[in-house]
Amino acid sequence: MTQDGYINGANGGLMKATYRNWLEQQKYDLNTVNAQMYRAGRVEEYYGDLDQHYSNDRMESVIATLRYTTDDKRRGRPNPSKIPFEGDIKNNLASYRNAAERYRKFRDSVAGDSDLTQIAEAAATTAGAIDEDMGQRIGLERDMQQALRTAIEQLEDGLVIIDEGAERSVDSGFIDITCRDKSGVTVVIELKAGSAGQRAVGQILSYMGDVAAEEESGRVRGILVAADFDKKAKAAVRMVPNLALRRYSVRFFFSDVSSEF
Repeated sequence: MTQDGYINGANGGLMKATYRNWLEQQKYDLNTVNAQMYRAGRVEEYYGDLDQHYSNDRMESVIATLRYTTDDKRRGRPNPSKIPFEGDIKNNLASYRNAAERYRKFRDSVAGDSDLTQIAEAAATTAGAIDEDMGQRIGLERDMQQALRTAIEQLEDGLVIIDEGAERSVDSGFIDITCRDKSGVTVVIELKAGSAGQRAVGQILSYMGDVAAEEESGRVRGILVAADFDKKAKAAVRMVPNLALRRYSVRFFFSDVSSEF
């Protein structure tokens, strides 16, 4: 990739189009897609072919140089990466690391396809779904995320989305939506299609722990959104005062169109 998001090499155009297509399938808006393409391009500009790095070690050596902790910031440590930029080191590197990890997630979703044409076909067919049921569940969760992003205040008054329109990458995975509440506390939001259990509670707690380690204040809340919750999930949350459960529901409205014929 170059700085404008184009990938170098004979197959660069295909890979660029394939990755852009994959990002669009995640239902990111145009600005978010362009930002992810740009940042991945910057990483590749200074580190070399990302696909080669993926083949070497799933890009881990590149991603490792893009980590910058709260302690690093406190000690005034310099930018450890090869990417030059101005401004806050921690925030800038977090953006580039997120972009690199998202590109790795894309490659993971088509890891079995060595040929770029096969990769393109796989990305066009599915964004990593293992089977039809899994694909339907993932698709629904993406739809839920997109709908909630456009009306986040319905979940809680005063919430503001702070993840630039894409899932925030942390050591435990990707957070569906990251917000800040009206008190300035970071809020981790995890969405589950259908019923959520103890495993979902453990997942969001892992995300919250990662964010707490990255945030200077260490103040983090969580909201787990699902159609329902089993007994183990409800019992676990009783012991975690900064984690809330929110139940969603879907309503259908019907209208007669016969008069339009």
